[in-house]
Amino acid sequence: MNAKENIYEKAAELIEKSKKTIVLTGAGISTESGIPDFRSPGTGLWEKMDPMEALSTRVLYNDPIKFYNNGFKILLSMKDAKPNKAHYILAQLEQEGLISGVITQNIDNLHQKAGSHKVFEVHGQTRTGSCINCGEVVSIDLLNSKVEKNEIPPKCDKCNGILRPDVVMFGDPMPEDFERAWREAESSDLMVVIGSSLTVSPVNFLPGLVKHLIIINKSETPEDRRADVVIRESASEALSTILAYLKIAKN
Repeated sequence: MNAKENIYEKAAELIEKSKKTIVLTGAGISTESGIPDFRSPGTGLWEKMDPMEALSTRVLYNDPIKFYNNGFKILLSMKDAKPNKAHYILAQLEQEGLISGVITQNIDNLHQKAGSHKVFEVHGQTRTGSCINCGEVVSIDLLNSKVEKNEIPPKCDKCNGILRPDVVMFGDPMPEDFERAWREAESSDLMVVIGSSLTVSPVNFLPGLVKHLIIINKSETPEDRRADVVIRESASEALSTILAYLKIAKN
């Protein structure tokens, strides 16, 4: 067995022995579904635009035409994406009781589409929008239809308040799902980080809450030095190999 195989076997052993395992996913798990990440050289979304301009509450409320011409289109671009093998494997691991759930930085809804049930969306999601006045929840399709009719900013049919996407933008507080995710991490002894650079606060504090850590990411992260296993492969390739070892261990 070569060294490369050893890290997958060790990862499988850690998952098998763990009393409770939580997964943390970032943009890197969804690149195989055609969704570009934010920071990769040459392809990252933030190389093409300033995130503080595209997806900030300042622009959303003070220059809504600019927001709906730029940032909102980024959100809609994820709407038709389909889960990849990595998403389906995580759903399978949850079903088999090998992971307790998924904390995700992603807003693309792909974990749910793949069949994951316990998902903590710490940066929000692109399925719905809501009224900042009365809290009325609407579908992202309704929000988009209003924008397409040049109703900018889109207004709530109930109270005429402003509707906005249910995504955590620059300038927003963290949602309740982050508090739930924090508690979930605190009660876990193993975290599997997949496709996250672990550079975005406050989510990057979560790995510090667990005793054991597996990191699957193509580039270095600040937590690599304390991780039990670091795998520099795509999410699908790494999880497929780990899954094979888990099945061997069960037979």
